[in-house]
Amino acid sequence: MPMAADDIAQMIRAAIPDAQVEITDLAGDGDHYAARVVSESFRGMSRVAQQRAVYAALGGRMGGVLHALQLTTAVPN
Repeated sequence: MPMAADDIAQMIRAAIPDAQVEITDLAGDGDHYAARVVSESFRGMSRVAQQRAVYAALGGRMGGVLHALQLTTAVPN
């Protein structure tokens, strides 16, 4: 069963409370998403570390329930 966009956003916000999260269903199938996550907590972190923080928030669902996630991370301007 695919994962709902709202569930993805909630999981990210639960782990990164100040995160601004935008989820886009890329294929309309509930399996291929793009996420933009902006958080002050990312400041000073490498992009790889930022993305690892988001993947950790998803609790191992990548590659399983959540098939594909195109991820963009950033710090607020």
